[in-house]
Amino acid sequence: MMFTKQVFPLLILLHCHALAFVHPGMLHTEVDFTRMRAKVSASASPWITSWNILTSNSHASASYTPRPAAIIYRGSDGVHAENYPQLYNDIAATYALALRWKISGNITFANTAVTILNAWSSTLTSIQGSTDADLAAGIYGYEFANAAEIMRSFSGWTKNNQTAFGTMLHDVFFSINHDFLVRHNNAATDHYWANWDLCNMASMLAIGIFTDNVTMYEEAITYFKSGVGNGNIDKFIWTNYIVDGQVLGQGQEAGRDQGHATLDFALAGALAQMAYNQGDDLFAYQNNKILSGSEYCAKYNAGFDVPYSSYTNSDVTQAVISNSSRGTVRPEWELLYAHYRDLKDLNATYTGMMRDIVNNASGGGEGGGGNYGPNSGGYDQLGYGTLTFRLTVPGFVEHWNLNLSQILTISQLQYHGFCLIICFNKCCIIILTLSGDP
Repeated sequence: MMFTKQVFPLLILLHCHALAFVHPGMLHTEVDFTRMRAKVSASASPWITSWNILTSNSHASASYTPRPAAIIYRGSDGVHAENYPQLYNDIAATYALALRWKISGNITFANTAVTILNAWSSTLTSIQGSTDADLAAGIYGYEFANAAEIMRSFSGWTKNNQTAFGTMLHDVFFSINHDFLVRHNNAATDHYWANWDLCNMASMLAIGIFTDNVTMYEEAITYFKSGVGNGNIDKFIWTNYIVDGQVLGQGQEAGRDQGHATLDFALAGALAQMAYNQGDDLFAYQNNKILSGSEYCAKYNAGFDVPYSSYTNSDVTQAVISNSSRGTVRPEWELLYAHYRDLKDLNATYTGMMRDIVNNASGGGEGGGGNYGPNSGGYDQLGYGTLTFRLTVPGFVEHWNLNLSQILTISQLQYHGFCLIICFNKCCIIILTLSGDP
């Protein structure tokens, strides 16, 4: 009688550790760019609308000229004039040009993007001003790193220049990010609003990815879960309500104004998206807590009433929700809705409403820097989410399979007699097995 050896799966364990980072792997992966190219090539709506908004933006012109500065000033130090618009305009241009190259294949746009990146890496030495310099380091750090991440595969951007850019990100931006999250300028830990922590976490995480620095990356992840400041998820979304069977989470800045309350979720969404593309699901953390906060914020800004609890920190007491800047238009909701509703099939009703409100106010799709006014608030998020985040097929299976096909290689499949190890992103699935003859 012929016997065959059989292998029986016994247990599946998920073990995450510091494997190599995925590139591109911040806001967008190569799978995402494949989808974007297909939609633009087919002139499919609404992707093509957002693409047309992008290509019509003056920041996306191949003739764009950068204006680097050795020192960026945000906030008055009593001596120097503020010049930080030079930085956020150039970042918006780099990102727009990077998207145009990556989707169209036209290297003219890539060359201009690289010119901007090299101009800043060879010029910028510090960010100064008032304590607002911490905001500049956070917001512009994560945005600049994202633009650079798209360009790292362009053959015209040399490894030496990429290294120089990474060094600038580390020395100028990360140094401030880390110091702020550790010290908070020696203020009380609850003094700074959530957006200050969130932007510095996003910058730290993005720079960690770009420079392949696991320690830096993990510092941001740890702070999100257990940090001392208001960017900690439990302090950022600090109380929940059940309304009509749905969990709504009150954000830390709901009683301040809606401009900042919505900024919080633009930053939290970006942070979670970057981590997700590296195998860490902050979206799902604590039973989708970011979703509960997004739904609360979106519901109120879409014109509906929400419950509110008086908020108190060491500086203020806010007894009522603020209607200041209610209905703020920010290109942020496509990302959140795509992940929670399209990808995971969760209830994101009000996030979807705000997505549509913003798109209708923006010409049919999200725009980017330069489409929402000249002030810094219009550049606090990279935008173009209708083009970059809108999905085709809902459901988790599609994304799971695409990530495996994108990342998994034969060298990452290992059979060790009693266990099978499959590695992807920064995680390994370990399948323990029993083998024997029947």
